Order: sequence, then C-alpha cells, then structure tokens
Amino acid sequence: MGYDGKFRDAVRFVFFLMVLLVLLAAVEGCNSPDNGKTKVQPPLGGVLLKGAGATFPSLLYRKWFAEYHNSHPDTVISYEAVGSGEGIRRFIGKNVKEDDKVDFGGSDAAMKDEEIAQVPGGVLLLPVTAGSVVLAYNLPGFDGDLRLSRKAYAGIFSGVIKKWNDPIIVRSNPRKKLPDIYITTVVRQDRSGTTFAFTNHLDAISQDWHSRHGAATLVNWPGNAMRATGSEGVAGRIKQAIGSIGYVSYEFAHNLGLKLAVLENREGKFVAPTADSYTASFKNVVMPGNLRIFIPDPAGPDSYPIVTFSWILLYKDYNNPEKSKAIHDLFNWCLLEGQKFAPQIGYVQLPPDVVDKALAALDSVTQTAAGHK
Repeated sequence: MGYDGKFRDAVRFVFFLMVLLVLLAAVEGCNSPDNGKTKVQPPLGGVLLKGAGATFPSLLYRKWFAEYHNSHPDTVISYEAVGSGEGIRRFIGKNVKEDDKVDFGGSDAAMKDEEIAQVPGGVLLLPVTAGSVVLAYNLPGFDGDLRLSRKAYAGIFSGVIKKWNDPIIVRSNPRKKLPDIYITTVVRQDRSGTTFAFTNHLDAISQDWHSRHGAATLVNWPGNAMRATGSEGVAGRIKQAIGSIGYVSYEFAHNLGLKLAVLENREGKFVAPTADSYTASFKNVVMPGNLRIFIPDPAGPDSYPIVTFSWILLYKDYNNPEKSKAIHDLFNWCLLEGQKFAPQIGYVQLPPDVVDKALAALDSVTQTAAGHK
C-alpha cells in the first residue's frame, strides 16, 4: 500500500473515532447521573411532570420515575437534582425562568413557614422517603472501622480538631495508629437539605456549634474545608483527597466504596450505618398533621444518629386536571409500590403510619381554575 492509501486509511480511522466519541457522548448525556433531567417529550395526549430539588433522594427518584414510566408510558417525569435550596426556589416560582418552572419540588429541609407563604393556594409537604447522612473518610492504611465520638466529629467540623491523631479521636480508637496529618473536611457549597440534616444534628449535640452556626442549608464552614456541589460531588472529592472526611447521604458514599465512620449516638453507643440502625432511628416517630418533622438526635441504643426524611413539595391546587391526576397517581405509587425499592438502594422504607398520613394528605391535592399550571 502506497503513502496515499495509508493516509486515506488513517483519515478514515480518525473519522470513525470521532463519530464513535460523539455517539458515546450522546448516550452518556441521556444517562448522566448529574441531575436526572429527562429530555424526552411525552407522547401525544400524555403528561410531562417536571421536578427539581434535593440530591439526597435522587438515586431513588431516578429508579422510581423510570419504573413508573415503564408501566405508565403516557407519564414522563423529569427531575433535576439541583439541591434542596434551588428546588424550593424553583417551586416557589418567583423570578424563575420559564424552562426552570416545576410541577413539584424536592427537599430534605421541607419548607419554612415564610417560604410556604409565598405560594398562592398553599403547599403540601409529602414525606416520601428517609435516609441517613454518613461521615465518609479517606485514610489509606488505617485498619478497621474509624469510631468517632460526638465530641470528635462535632470538633472536626467546627474546625477545633485539626489533626487525625488528636487525642479526642485516638481515645475512641485504642490500639489503632492514626496518621499525623491535617484533616480536610468536604462540605456542600450549594444550599442543601443534606447540610441542613447534618447541621441540625450538630446544633442538637454541640453547644459550640449551636452558638456559632445553628442549623442551616448553607454554612460558612470553619477550618480546612473543601467545597463541592451535590452529594455526588462531595463523595467524589472524599474519594480523591487523602486525609479528608465529609458528610454525604449513604447511597452516594456506598456507590463509590467509601469508608464510613461508626458514630456515637445519644445513648453513648457506637453505631455503624446499616439498614437496621436507620430503621431503629425512625421507630418511635410520630408524624404531625403538617407532615413536617425533623429528628436531630434520635433516641434508642440501636439508633444511627444522623437521619432525615425527604419531602416532595406539591401545590395544593393545579389548574390542569390531567396534571393533577398524574401528580396524584405518581406519588400514590411511590408511597405504596415504590417503597420496596428504597432498601435496595440504601434508603429507609417509610413506617406504615407515615405512609397512611402521607396518602391521606395526597388525596387533598385538587384541581381548580385558580391553581398552578
């Protein structure tokens, strides 16, 4: 083969690679885990439901919405995992671009009364799942489970405990060698329900944290903090940064194979993040009439200390009967059939009494001429 023939073959090969890369990028875009946004339009006569919000439950939502669409092809659900704060902003709808307006929101911090007051017609806070916030860490060479007392992990995220071989950490890990290196905390830089759940817990167990920071969706973190966007971003940073520790929902840490700290609970017991310890944390919860409850420091010797419900935010009125029915049917399915998927992915199956109250509230969603489009 002459030079011209080899050159033509090389050009064809390069062209083939370019086409292949474009196709792979297109496939990756359709299946990207970044925000779960669906680009597909509903079929003729079908309904498109748009949602946005919390990253904490997004893996479960992705599973739910795919399963529901498979059995209800006329309903297409798009959900962007943009964080609880942004989800609430889009749900309220003021100064929001038309493309960013939603039919439902998602939040691990529910909504404050002043936020609810901004929504004409009212808001329904629907608890649909629950889960845990874990402390994942990156300490190569450290053998066994890292045990952190309440004083230890509150001190780490307050910036008071700066090194891994601090005596307060060593005290709970006898006969284990902790490295003489600085601690880097990995935290959220976006408004986050996961941040709220974690800081709500710190607020309950640490007077120092309570006096300086309190519970919030966005915190000016003290100490040596590395910031990331979304639960996936935090988990990824922890995996890369030696000497780091960060708070993240269990399922994202588990998916990356991160090591998880064993934490001291309210009863002074060190408890690992497991399905049984999560379930124990929600055992005695009594859901109030407005379905908004937080568990900053669950009681019980078997309870894991950092847990939260996650809510879907619904308008009480929709002015589109097809959309109103589709919303009702979707989340009715999530509260009943969908619950079986929660433990498979790392979330908590809701207690039966919570499901009953949520279903009763869901039935109050109506359709009127004055409702939301």
